[in-house]
Amino acid sequence: MQVELDGHAAWVYTGGKPFDPSLPVVLFIHGASHDHSVWALQSRYLAHHGRAVLAVDLPGHGRSGGMPLPSIEALADWIARLLGAIGVERAMLVGHSMGSLVALECAARHPQRVSALALVSTAFPMRVSEELLTATRDDEPAAQAMVNLWSHSGLAQYPGNPGPGFWVARVNLRLMQRQRPGVMHVDFAACDAYSNGLAACARVSCPVLLVLGTRDAMTPPRAAKGLSAALSDVRVVEIEGAGHAIMAEQPDALLAALERFGA
Repeated sequence: MQVELDGHAAWVYTGGKPFDPSLPVVLFIHGASHDHSVWALQSRYLAHHGRAVLAVDLPGHGRSGGMPLPSIEALADWIARLLGAIGVERAMLVGHSMGSLVALECAARHPQRVSALALVSTAFPMRVSEELLTATRDDEPAAQAMVNLWSHSGLAQYPGNPGPGFWVARVNLRLMQRQRPGVMHVDFAACDAYSNGLAACARVSCPVLLVLGTRDAMTPPRAAKGLSAALSDVRVVEIEGAGHAIMAEQPDALLAALERFGA
C-alpha cells in the first residue's frame, strides 16, 4: 500500500493480505541499499498466519519517494511518523543491518510505539571501512560487488536456494543495482556515523531479540556483544552457517527464531 508522509509517497508491503490494524503488527525495516523485498519470505508467511505486516521502503529506496535520510536518528523518527500515519499505536520492529540500528533508535526515542525489537545481523558500532565508504561514493559497482561478496556465507548456496527462480547472491546484487544513484553512500555513511547505540540500549525497555549469523563477515556475532550487554531484556540466537543476508540464506531458521520470540 502507499502512504503519504512528509509530502512524499511511502511504499509499504503488507504480505499479500489487506492490512488489519486490529491484529498484532510487525514492521520490517530493510538494510542499506535494499528495500522491502528482502523480507518477502518472512513477511508473507506472518501476514498469512495472524499478523498485520508492514514491510517498508525507506525514503528514497524502492518505491518510496523523497531523498534518502542522512542519519539513523532521522530514519527512526520517520518510522514513528509512518506508524502514526497508518494508525498503528504499537508494533514489533524487525530490522536488518542498518535497519536494526533504525529499529533500536526508534524504540529508544518512541517507546510508546514499540512493543518488541528483533535486530537481525546487527552490530554496534557499525563502522564502515574507508575503502568501502569511498567506493560507495565514487564507484558504486565496485562497492556493490564488495558488499555482495561479504554478505553471503558462500556465493553458491547449498543444498539450494529457497525457491524456484530465487538466486540468493544475484538477487541481492540486483537489488542494490536497482536503487537510485547516491542511496548507497548515504546509507553506509549513516551506519558509520551512528554513535548512539549504547545510550539507546539504556532507554529500551521492551524485549529484544538479536539474530546473528555465525559466518557473517559484515557484522560478525562478536560485534553485537556490546548491544547484548547493554540491553536489559535480551535474547540472542546465532544461526549456524548463515552470513549477513540471513533472510535469504536461512529463511526458515530466521522465521523460527521470530516466531519463538512472539512475532
